[in-house]
Amino acid sequence: MINANQLRRFTEQIFQSIGCPEADARLAADILVAADLRGVDSHGVARLPGYVRLYDNGRLNPQPQMRVVHETPSTAVVDGDRGLGLVVGPWAMQVAIEKARVAGTGWVAVRNSNHFGIAGYHAMLATEHDMIGQAMTHAAPLVAPTFALEKMLGTNPIAVAIPALTEPTFLADFASTAVAYGKLEILQRKGQDIPTGWAQDADGNPTTDANAVRNGGALLPLGSDREHGSHKGYGLGAVVDIFSGVLSGANYGPWVPPFATAGFMTAQEGVGVGTGHFFGAMRIDAFRPADEFKAHMDTWIQRFRQTRAIPGHQVLIPGDPERLMEAERTANGIPLVEPVVKSLEELGERFGVKF
Repeated sequence: MINANQLRRFTEQIFQSIGCPEADARLAADILVAADLRGVDSHGVARLPGYVRLYDNGRLNPQPQMRVVHETPSTAVVDGDRGLGLVVGPWAMQVAIEKARVAGTGWVAVRNSNHFGIAGYHAMLATEHDMIGQAMTHAAPLVAPTFALEKMLGTNPIAVAIPALTEPTFLADFASTAVAYGKLEILQRKGQDIPTGWAQDADGNPTTDANAVRNGGALLPLGSDREHGSHKGYGLGAVVDIFSGVLSGANYGPWVPPFATAGFMTAQEGVGVGTGHFFGAMRIDAFRPADEFKAHMDTWIQRFRQTRAIPGHQVLIPGDPERLMEAERTANGIPLVEPVVKSLEELGERFGVKF
């Protein structure tokens, strides 16, 4: 077990070692460790070597000059200047929040960015201002659309954060695929198989091989196959890709640049600029008084918690598992598997930072 504060300091120092300003390094480290605390190990410090590889390959600008390149009173397009998505994302969400203060809602499309960590972190920024937050991003093509053999979409997550009055924030944060690719990486490190329904092999057959995507296969959309609704997961992933890429001027579909953990680093010739995201902030009082709405969110949450459940199970609210995990890991530390520890130790040796 590793103390979250120690892990955060180490991660911050690594980001500073590749040239990130202190404030940006602190923010980026906070987002990665927040993922680990919430049990989203696939998007935590295990990703740190990947960001360094992006820097090594000239695809990451550690000191970006982010700017709004087009706007209306309620919308904007942000150019991230090849910066860390961990830094570009919160900056762009703040633009959306400021737009919402004026217009009631704010919508921001981002281009020329990189991997932005867990979507839920960005969506929750709006809840601090009595707003509903939304965040989505596309990613490297690892997913085959329904009936396809070719990888065309990323895992393309969506997050929606809704504040309550006394109850914890409602946070739905999920990939549009059967599973995030990071879950395969975790099982790869452990040498374990994946469940059927997560991926297909190079011939389009169901597989339990955790390395299938690296060997010509693909991740499957949410639903896994047509009979179980994969066309719906495919549709969700497509919407995220269009909002994040086509609308923003970033790359899209099979042209989205790969993150370092995808098993390849070279992107195809692009149709846009970098990776894209999409953010939204909605002022609650643009619809009804905020406290009134949040009191009813309490009622909604409490009633769902009281739902009769299958014996041995409990009905949870989106965000509950992560909140409970955060409390446990804050108190007892964050577990890291040996391959992740080794990769972080290697980074520490390279940059002279003790792990």
